[in-house]
Amino acid sequence: VTQTTTQSVVGLEIHAQIHSNTKLFSGSQVGFQAPPNSLVSFFDASLPGTLPVLNRRCVEAAVMTGLALNCTINRKSLFDRKHYFYADLPAGYQITQQRLPIAVDGTLTYSHLGGRKRNAVVTKSVRIKQIQLEQDSGKSLHDDYRNQTLIDLNRAEGQLRVDANVSVHRPGDPWGIRTEVKNINSARNLARAIDYEIQRQMFVLESGGTVQNETRSFDGKTGHTIPMRDKEGLQDYRFMPEPNLPPLMVYEACSTAPPGVAPSQMVVLEEVRERLPELPSVRRQRLVETYGILPEHSFTLVNEDGLMDYFEAVVRETKAGPRKVIGWVMNELQGLLHQQNLRVSQSPISPQALAQILNLQENGQISSSIAKQVFQELWKTPGKTAQQIVKEQDLGMVNDSTEIHRICQKVVDSHPDQVQAIRSGNKKVLNKLMGLVQKETKGRADPVLVRAILEQKTS
Repeated sequence: VTQTTTQSVVGLEIHAQIHSNTKLFSGSQVGFQAPPNSLVSFFDASLPGTLPVLNRRCVEAAVMTGLALNCTINRKSLFDRKHYFYADLPAGYQITQQRLPIAVDGTLTYSHLGGRKRNAVVTKSVRIKQIQLEQDSGKSLHDDYRNQTLIDLNRAEGQLRVDANVSVHRPGDPWGIRTEVKNINSARNLARAIDYEIQRQMFVLESGGTVQNETRSFDGKTGHTIPMRDKEGLQDYRFMPEPNLPPLMVYEACSTAPPGVAPSQMVVLEEVRERLPELPSVRRQRLVETYGILPEHSFTLVNEDGLMDYFEAVVRETKAGPRKVIGWVMNELQGLLHQQNLRVSQSPISPQALAQILNLQENGQISSSIAKQVFQELWKTPGKTAQQIVKEQDLGMVNDSTEIHRICQKVVDSHPDQVQAIRSGNKKVLNKLMGLVQKETKGRADPVLVRAILEQKTS
């Protein structure tokens, strides 16, 4: 059997919905799950004589995305008409940016955890060809029972939709023929579709076949891609300039705009750049440098919505060090959140409440095991404070040195075999005696003090 190696090339066309109040080219509201065709202007319905009006907010969002992805922002970009016939596109064309898009030539540098223990930070980068503004088509709702299709012109997609272009080739050969897998709706399905398509194409080539240039869809149930019969063959979109929209201008600063342009009509690069939020890679680096936490912990804090803010709020309120806080956030907090399928914002324990628990422990008022017990109690009864639970259940540390000496002596007297083992050099047995003392005190004795007393009594 001869082993052949192949390389894959993957290109993603990502359709991301802009978070705006109104649509890209009309004043109609954007409302998720609104009744069908309740948010449709005359322009959306393609009535004769209606004209597109560009939404400034959408342009600024595209520019901000371009800056975040290290793109060159074109100071002048153009709109085009892409012609195709489909029931959910009443105009017969879609307004897009085919010739000169708003942003080009970017890079996305990203990191993930790799290595055998998945704790090594692996950094990679992908090229961004372009970012373009594009009109949303409507949505076709197929009713198989009545053998009819209904159209909703409110808006088509959800927040994210991806088309994946995949090809494989042998090293040194030209790139292979690509297939396009359409309308993938989640990151998990995207990975599954790409993996399947690479394996499928490799099998075709190794069997002596030829990969077809075709459009395929992904079946989430089977994990397979299947040909789409209704889109076979190459389509001629007959691109042409959009006659009803002037060139889109982006200015470096207000001072560079020509006279007569109203500030409300300007998209200014300088202003958009100032509003750019802290990006994930910068955020992770700041967390590692500021708090001295491990890189793998920074990934979890940034990737889990609201977790970084929670962590930083606890750090601000407690005397405990950041590394101690991260242990509590990663283990106790996240453990219960995942167990009960809750978001960080739904946590019954606020950052301030967790900080109070840690402060009680730092001040020597409760032990580490009792702190975890108080956390569990607070989770069940979020109306109380940590101090109330400690007082009500008598969980405070036993500070009476005489009492601790008495309990240690009692344990030593009742376990002569273990004491003899310790005196013979088996120091590990001391941990068992410590556990017995803590059981007697319900975990409320200072372990350092207990160890010192037991070492003295067993020496």
